Amino acid sequence: MSSVRLWLVLALCVGLLLSSGWVQLASAAGGEEKSVSTPQVKEEGKPEGKDEAKEEGKTEEKKEDECPATFGPIITDTAVPIEKGKFAVQPTFGLGFVTNNLTQSWRRVSAGGNFKTFGMDWKFTYGLIKNMEIFVVVPFANNWANSVNEPGPNGERSASFGGLGDVNLTMKYQLLEEGPKNPTVTALFATGYPTGHFRSLNPGRLDTDILGGGAYAFTTGLNTSKCLKPFILYANLWYTMQTAYTSMESHTHMTLNENGEMVEGPAESINLRNYPRDFVTVNLAAEYLITDKWIALLELTSYWDGGRLFGHQANLPPGALVSVNPGIEYMVSDKLGFAMSVNFDLCGKNASTAITPLVSCMYQF
Repeated sequence: MSSVRLWLVLALCVGLLLSSGWVQLASAAGGEEKSVSTPQVKEEGKPEGKDEAKEEGKTEEKKEDECPATFGPIITDTAVPIEKGKFAVQPTFGLGFVTNNLTQSWRRVSAGGNFKTFGMDWKFTYGLIKNMEIFVVVPFANNWANSVNEPGPNGERSASFGGLGDVNLTMKYQLLEEGPKNPTVTALFATGYPTGHFRSLNPGRLDTDILGGGAYAFTTGLNTSKCLKPFILYANLWYTMQTAYTSMESHTHMTLNENGEMVEGPAESINLRNYPRDFVTVNLAAEYLITDKWIALLELTSYWDGGRLFGHQANLPPGALVSVNPGIEYMVSDKLGFAMSVNFDLCGKNASTAITPLVSCMYQF
């Protein structure tokens, strides 16, 4: 009897061991199949597929929140610098028709003839380091004068002259990146070089040979932009100081001839020391996203002459000019875009008003 009990206990132990072994073998063999057929469950008890879908949804929302690539304003400067190592070229062409002259008292008077200017500005931009770009603007211009009321010394009533204007070198550094509430803010420093013709002016060319200002111009200020779909807003606030320069002008004086009559004497060249005024530039612009490709543009640009912070007192009259520039942009791709506009000079003093159609294109390498 005891032997029977012993065999029963041994049989029971062997059965338990075999049964447990088979369970382990079955689980080891079927584990791979389970991992493929059933989704893995995280600690929170949610399938991983739903989390991936949520992450994809978030990335899509982020893309929708991102400001789309646009051409940007034509005259107003942008705030977001180009990426490090990228290069962009932007030629801008304009043909300006002078309509009036503006007096010291902001009145419009006749321009005294038909004057027009063809301008061609080449802008080359490079991303020097992260958040910083440099660009140079190389301008060319050609001036025409026709049917002038006050002729030149030899009776000239028409003239033309063309060449290089004043070259500008600018550095921009992004101080603040755009966020949900704050705009992009960029600091700017620029230097204008007097490369345009401004000395030894020929009276017979009727001022068409004036292509530059004659002074070094140092500009500092801030650019800002903010994307508020479907609008993108821009603003510039700059202060420019100009150095003194010497110009040569021809003057005639009245003399008595043999008959005792007052007549104009020979022209004399006189060196004049000019102290130009500092001026403030205020530009505002807005883009409206019509579609992914087409963008409407409106700019309000202005400059305002003041005194001089440093050096000799200014001896040139103060000036001001306010202009509006509506236009349209077309983005072929993120790298290539075109823009067209017509700039209207509205008001000012000691300046000329013009209507200037503009065409610009930009390509980024």
